Amino acid sequence: PFVEVTLTATFVHADKSTEVAGFYDGEGTYRVRFMPGEEGAWTYVTHSNSAALEGKTGSLLCAKAPAGDHGPVGVAHTFHFAYADGTPCVPMGTTSYYWVFQPEKMQEQTLATLKASPFNKVRMFVMPTADAGATVYPFAGTPPKGWDFTRFNPAFFQEIEKRVGELRDAGIEVDLILFNVYDKGRWGYDAMGAANDDRYARYVVARLGAYRNVWWSLANEFDLGKTRTDGDWDRLFQVVQASDPYGHLRSIHHSMRLYDYGKPWVTHASLQNGSAVEDFGRAELYRDVWNKPVVLDEVKYEGNLEQRWGHLTGEEMVERFWQGAIAGVYVGHGGSYKDAEHEAWINKGGALRGTSPPRIGFLRGILEAGPAEGIDPIDKWQDVHTAGKAGSYYLIYFGRETPESWTFELPKAGLKAGMKFKVEVIDTWGMTVTPVEGQFEIVAEGKYRYGAKGAVVKLPGRKWMGLRIVRGE
Repeated sequence: PFVEVTLTATFVHADKSTEVAGFYDGEGTYRVRFMPGEEGAWTYVTHSNSAALEGKTGSLLCAKAPAGDHGPVGVAHTFHFAYADGTPCVPMGTTSYYWVFQPEKMQEQTLATLKASPFNKVRMFVMPTADAGATVYPFAGTPPKGWDFTRFNPAFFQEIEKRVGELRDAGIEVDLILFNVYDKGRWGYDAMGAANDDRYARYVVARLGAYRNVWWSLANEFDLGKTRTDGDWDRLFQVVQASDPYGHLRSIHHSMRLYDYGKPWVTHASLQNGSAVEDFGRAELYRDVWNKPVVLDEVKYEGNLEQRWGHLTGEEMVERFWQGAIAGVYVGHGGSYKDAEHEAWINKGGALRGTSPPRIGFLRGILEAGPAEGIDPIDKWQDVHTAGKAGSYYLIYFGRETPESWTFELPKAGLKAGMKFKVEVIDTWGMTVTPVEGQFEIVAEGKYRYGAKGAVVKLPGRKWMGLRIVRGE
């Protein structure tokens, strides 16, 4: 049924027509899942090489989306993201690769943790490896290599889509990593061959594409795999793009060698970077080169591991998020605390540990309250502290510096005499916002006034401070 039977359905609303692939869901059941993007009446007709599935017709009524349902996320304002209804999306992501392969009790704990967390996006694998903890597998057969790649196991995918649906209902985006390059030949999933790779990609898209909270990631650290070429990844990108009538976001994550994120089938860059503060200047360059959003999904992890990538302090993790915001890019969290009783969050989920998550949530609130079109670097070659929208909104981050004052002086672009601004002091670690009394006024180019006190903002002389400056009356 996965190879010999073809099934699609055409959905029509007014002058809009959408063709959607169906899939076999086991026990004699075929399904077509559809996510209408417009309210009103839709009709459909099925197409199949099976007489029992050919020419089925019907209709449905797409009602107004309920509160909180903003539709799928797409690229907006070149470097940022928004939901389909135009609501800005500030992706604050975390990673838990194998949480859906754990025992039921631990899965429920992870789900509850995500719902209570500040994170609105999670990266996770669709395909397991030998050490992922899976007891159900994506293909018919038996481990380690007794698989029939022409027969999927619907029960495996039903569990994943159940969890994706629960995350959707909680307002959490799911960055689904389709292929796993870490198998190293143990199960054969990394060397299925082009035809099986393509069939698997089409099947996953047919099953999960109608979930509005899905993003597609072709692989994590794709360049560590030895069996697929860059040409193979190009082809798989195009298979996913052609199979997805909704145009969900698409990317691929690298380790040491970059993919060409400028290719037309890539919507945004998913990078492993940000290991040092200096890397965020490089992230700005990536924006300029690809003219697309940049997401630093891996910037090392907050944790207690001996490996260099697994022992950031909470302060260091939060610093990376703020540096990313000032660079106009997005940053992802990872937790790697591990002991005899707890697995690392990054691998198997469970409970979040560490001090960074609430501070990341604080930053999310700051950004969501900012300009709808997102913030971008302002005069980035001269002012590495400041981002925002010239003339109206500025976010300044001092990081590890400990100034006791800041003289009011903004990048010149967009400023005019007579403009007034309100200033707030932000403690990014203490999670407080303190308004500065009064307003600052631009008297002339390069000249500012703040009543009789002079244009100076007092600061507490400690690390992790920032400023928010907003155009006043």
